[in-house]
Order: sequence, then C-alpha cells, then structure tokens
Amino acid sequence: MRTEDVPDAPHAADHPVPIPFTEPWQYELGFPCDPRGPRIARVALRAILDAHEPAELSYRAELLTYELATNSVRHTKTGATVRLHWLYPVLRVSVWDASPDLPRRCAASADREAGRGMAIVELVADRWGGCVIGGGADGPGGKTAWFELALAGGPVPPGPALPSALAA
Repeated sequence: MRTEDVPDAPHAADHPVPIPFTEPWQYELGFPCDPRGPRIARVALRAILDAHEPAELSYRAELLTYELATNSVRHTKTGATVRLHWLYPVLRVSVWDASPDLPRRCAASADREAGRGMAIVELVADRWGGCVIGGGADGPGGKTAWFELALAGGPVPPGPALPSALAA
C-alpha cells in the first residue's frame, strides 16, 4: 500500500522543519524522587543532544546532569525538574527541586563514598551556580542549581559571581 492510498498518513509537508543548529531551543523533564530519576534524566539528555547534534558537549553534560539530579534525589523528598536550554554556542542545564538548601562543595576524603559531586561540577563545567527561589504566589519555591558548557572556540558568556554558599 502506498502512502497516498492511506487517508490520514503524514506527509513530509505536515512536519515542521528541524530547528537550525544555531537557533535556541529548550526541553524540560520532571521526575519523581526516585533513585532511577538521575539515570533517566541522563539518558533523556543524551537523546536530546544526539538529536540536536552538539555532540562534543554530550559526555560532560551527561556527567554533570547526573551529579545535580543525584543531589536532588538524595537530599530532598520531592521530585525534580531538569531543563536544557541551548543558546548557541552555550548549553545551560538546570535542576530544580523543592528544597531551599543550595548544594555545597565539601572536602571529600578518599575513604568517603559520596561528597564529590559539586567538586566534579566545578572542575568540568565552564560556569555553574545556583539560586534559592522563594515560595508563595509565584510558585513552589525551592532552588535551582545549574551549569553551562560552551562549544570549543565559542565564547562563554559573562555571568554573575557564584553565591558564597556554592563557592565555599
């Protein structure tokens, strides 16, 4: 059977044109407070970056997204949201959760099983930070931790200094 013979078959003209590489886009994924959530977020991020083709950012973005999402699952009792925002040549990934406590970099000894996540973010990200979001009529509150990665040779946009709670 040919496509023309099927009355409701999609045609190429029915689909939007793919977003050009240099055009902005944004995706958002919410997940529950579940230990599988960070892996699901990482896999979804990989699929999005594979589709949009900034491949050189994939490995670092996956690693850092996993670290921030893991912090949310370990240290809160609510779900989290991962948002990817591409503004050529920079990818910003942010993770929101309902806890107002910003993640902190702490000195992790060799015998500790945890505590290296924010140190990894600091080493691998081009920029990173976070902010507390007040609750109330504007929304549920909580915090957002984020990082940015820039394509090689692309400018890293200037940004605000890190809050002292994150830089400590």
